[in-house]
Amino acid sequence: MTVNSLHYHYDVPGDDFTRAGVASGAVKQILKQLGLNPETVRKMSIALYEAEINMVIHGGGGVIDIDIDDDKIVALVSDQGPGIEDLDLAMQEGWSTASEQERNLGFGAGMGLPNMKKYSDELEINSEVGVGTSVKITVNIEKSGEQRD
Repeated sequence: MTVNSLHYHYDVPGDDFTRAGVASGAVKQILKQLGLNPETVRKMSIALYEAEINMVIHGGGGVIDIDIDDDKIVALVSDQGPGIEDLDLAMQEGWSTASEQERNLGFGAGMGLPNMKKYSDELEINSEVGVGTSVKITVNIEKSGEQRD
């Protein structure tokens, strides 16, 4: 596959659970249409969905920028929410600051950041309390038939 370079931009509204996952779903469809390896599509889809949901729940919405080239997919997800006070704690499975209402909707299980780490090849998180959070998710594009160790 030769992609050269593609760029996509999505605005994600905050606190709108009816639209949560729309951007990550659109990216999944694009990756499938490009004929990428299903494992590559799966990894980016999961990591990006988790980032998008966190942005809706905790960040008041924000933006997602996707860059696709021949070797990798890079998603930059940023919000202007309250920031993450303790990143080490937030990376622990099961830890969440989601409200009871958000939990009742099926969100806030505390797997967002751990799943982003698990399903990305590189993950960078920059967060400043009172300013916001940016997450850079990189997934390497596996060529068909390519095996990873």
